[in-house]
Amino acid sequence: MAEALKARAGESGDWARLKDIFRRPGLQILSFTITEKGYALKGADGAYYPFVLSDIEHGPEEASSVMAVVCSLLNERYKAGAGPLAVVSMDNCSRNGEKLQNSILTIAREWNRKGYVEKGFINYLSDERQVSFPWSMIDKITPRPAASVWEELERAGVEDMSPVVTSEKTYIAPFVNAEGPQYLVIEDKFPNGRPPLERAGVYMTDRDTVNKVERMKVTTCLNPLHTALAVYGCVLGYTLIADEMKDGELRKLAYEIGPVEGMPVVTDPGILSPAEFVNEVINIRIPNPFMPDTPQRIATDTSQKVGIRYGETIKAYVAAYGDGRKLKGIPLAIAGWCRYLLGVDDAGKRFELSPDPMAAELKALLEGIQVGRPETYKGQLKGILSNANIFGMDLYDAGIGGLIEAMFLEEIAGPGAVRAVLKKYLD
Repeated sequence: MAEALKARAGESGDWARLKDIFRRPGLQILSFTITEKGYALKGADGAYYPFVLSDIEHGPEEASSVMAVVCSLLNERYKAGAGPLAVVSMDNCSRNGEKLQNSILTIAREWNRKGYVEKGFINYLSDERQVSFPWSMIDKITPRPAASVWEELERAGVEDMSPVVTSEKTYIAPFVNAEGPQYLVIEDKFPNGRPPLERAGVYMTDRDTVNKVERMKVTTCLNPLHTALAVYGCVLGYTLIADEMKDGELRKLAYEIGPVEGMPVVTDPGILSPAEFVNEVINIRIPNPFMPDTPQRIATDTSQKVGIRYGETIKAYVAAYGDGRKLKGIPLAIAGWCRYLLGVDDAGKRFELSPDPMAAELKALLEGIQVGRPETYKGQLKGILSNANIFGMDLYDAGIGGLIEAMFLEEIAGPGAVRAVLKKYLD
């Protein structure tokens, strides 16, 4: 890192310096790691956020949100000769380059309607021979600074390592705790040239391959395992994902979902081995005790994830075998999620569900079910398992809805029933 500047429009020296950088012909890459939410312009109701509306209204010289600031600086580059540039998202979301391009173009079009920018600027942003938005897949878990790592550094004699917590609950520290394995796959579309990134271990490839790597990770080799461990971890009283891999049943569940059920239908990107990738996940990455990730965090927004993380593999089984009846681990994961939604652990104690936009709706569908009283189940799961908006299909049509119901019914039998179900189906 050679220089740090505050990216906010105005008359400050930082803003003038940023404008100067963007006007320079030699600028090759503008890259982002701002989380998926950083590209959002609208809320769940489809309306622009107030701060985005303010940026649209006041134009490039008063931009304050990330997408508006970037759009303003790109307009400076356009006015200075429309030099080529690669604008690269490296955030962990599918089709990230497309998300970034759409957000910047949306701001630009709104400014054009208000007369702040020329129509030629829209054309400049829309021509990937001039401004490209390469897709990428990044995979490296870097959670917030952990007290356990800080304490170990202090014991080793390294001073002043304590994290600082800001008013916005952001954790900042002089150290980073991150896992060793790391993957960065980028679409090789850089209209102004680039450094030899492949020499640093970056996979440079085409868009289709980036998409295949993303699909391999999200639908088969990593995310489905994480989600299963998250919901069962909450129900079984775990507070660390790494500790779950010491649990015989949970380790078997991860293996069943990944190597056993995933590999027959996995998308093979060619540049990475799916079998090696998933084995590294199970044997090295998830068990890492220095990765203080929690099942409670990973269980956040599960209703928005299960369609991709499980639905795609179920669809692949239906296409290959006519239905999903060969599956066992994935139905267990879905039954476990439904059991988790009751907010009662395997010892019969209540716990708080992680945030989820569908939490109220899902809990309402499960109304009346009581752990320890299987007779209170009157088919309440049918509204969830048949919901194509959640899973991308009706799970009864896939031949596994009834199995998931049966597993769930066994899991609500009483204290210890969840553990018993895992043992029964994974032995």
